[in-house]
Amino acid sequence: MTGQRADARRNYALLLAVAEKAIAAEGADASLEQIARTAGVGSGTARRHFPTRHALLEAVFRRQMDTLCGRAAELLGHPDPRAGLLEWLRDVLTFAATTRGLPEALNRDRAAPPGEPHEYCATARLTDAGGPLVARAAASLTPGVTITDLLNLVTGIALATEHHPDAAAEAERLLHLTVEGVSPAGSA
Repeated sequence: MTGQRADARRNYALLLAVAEKAIAAEGADASLEQIARTAGVGSGTARRHFPTRHALLEAVFRRQMDTLCGRAAELLGHPDPRAGLLEWLRDVLTFAATTRGLPEALNRDRAAPPGEPHEYCATARLTDAGGPLVARAAASLTPGVTITDLLNLVTGIALATEHHPDAAAEAERLLHLTVEGVSPAGSA
């Protein structure tokens, strides 16, 4: 995006923000044309930035992964390692539960054979970001719990609540129940 005109950068950012909301509300099948209309730009402008639905979804998920990875780095300084880890898991779960399509992308990432490019690289990025949080909180976790275990649980909860009328609240409730099993010293 460097070297683009200021209006092109604004259009890109606006399209991405509108797309995030549309995908959260409608899922991965949100209309690119409707996103363009809502953003107040023509469909040609939208297609210049996102020539395919895949390109749009990838940009939305990449931006969210950047946010979640940055949040993990921030929480490494949390005075209570367990609370920092649980806060990050809630952030991941909230995003997964309110953005239809991410749980499937996470599952595809996990199911792809080693060496095959992953569609959104979400699982690898979240594993790398959350691993240090798990290591820091290890003393308060059930022995042997890994970041992969926790991401699998979060993905399962997101998939289980995807069609619930209040997916985020139900996902939070299920995470609270799950935490009792992976960290019996306390609760979420």
